[in-house]
Amino acid sequence: MAASRRPALLSWTVVVPLLSVVVLALSWGRDLGPVPVAVVALALAGTVLAAVHHAEVVAHRVGEPFGSLVLAVAVTVIEVALIVTMMASGGPEAASLARDTVFAAVMITMNGIAGISLMVGARRYGETHFNPEGSGAALATVATLATLSLVLPTFTSSTPGPEFSGTQLTFAALASLLLYGLFVLTQTVRHRDFFLPVETDGTVKPEDHAEPPTTKAALTSLGLLVVALVAVVGLAKVESPAIEAGVRAAGFPQSFVGVVIALLVLLPETLAAVRAAQRDRMQTSLNLAYGSAIASIGLTIPAIALASVWLSGPLLLGLGATQIVLLALTVLVSALTVVPGRATRLQGGVHLVLLAGFLVLAINP
Repeated sequence: MAASRRPALLSWTVVVPLLSVVVLALSWGRDLGPVPVAVVALALAGTVLAAVHHAEVVAHRVGEPFGSLVLAVAVTVIEVALIVTMMASGGPEAASLARDTVFAAVMITMNGIAGISLMVGARRYGETHFNPEGSGAALATVATLATLSLVLPTFTSSTPGPEFSGTQLTFAALASLLLYGLFVLTQTVRHRDFFLPVETDGTVKPEDHAEPPTTKAALTSLGLLVVALVAVVGLAKVESPAIEAGVRAAGFPQSFVGVVIALLVLLPETLAAVRAAQRDRMQTSLNLAYGSAIASIGLTIPAIALASVWLSGPLLLGLGATQIVLLALTVLVSALTVVPGRATRLQGGVHLVLLAGFLVLAINP
């Protein structure tokens, strides 16, 4: 019996998060040279991959759509922690970090995660199928949240610049929480069947045939997931000066730091979504994509609004004209993608081109 347990205890998915905590303790608060920075980066990448594994174990135990929800909330916790810590330690350039990161997360989830999942699924099965009712509801929630929190500040006149007044920010935060709560209730209780993988004829797919993990294994993975997420947040904070220095050295605008943060924190969900697409469970991939976008806005904006009480400096949330155009086009294309309930490689390619356009304009606005 002991011999059968040893491989699990010595698995890299167990060892890496624990080693990363040690790396975090040794590197926290220190000025790191090139070699330690590289070690931290490797530990960060390995911990992200371990977090994916443990999130998938938990997801398999609780089933869909709860599994997607667990990963979406976990990733958003990382995002909020990174934004708040970097805004607290940053100068005037940090005023737009929340906007840059949240907008990047929306573009990466709606075009990147959704696009690559559609491409992978359609390439393997010819055509991917999903529930348009659930995906459409999620898309409508994303569009509303993005407009209320990221578009309206550009056009309000109570305060100069792309900034909400105190009353407007409070409304946006409360509306974001309300919409997020309604979406979670719809996804997990009232209309759970809208968010389950479907067959070509629209009927709900059976659960994966693999034996679900035991309660003990799921709880162990949940604990290791928490450890991994804490390590990711801490290591990303340690790595953030190197990220900012790298962005400056590459000649990119400071706003690209938000893109790097979003790419980093969304890596676990991207990998999980691609794996679901490979198993012909496209609805799970879209749950991850749109659920992440909803959580990114619906939880991050209220958290940043609360943090702004003690953070000095303005909180710039309004998007520029180019970003608004990209957001509007993304919502339109996404609607055309989800309405039929099926998609091919063409739709995946269109979303990936939109992502490429976003990245090019983020580098060279």
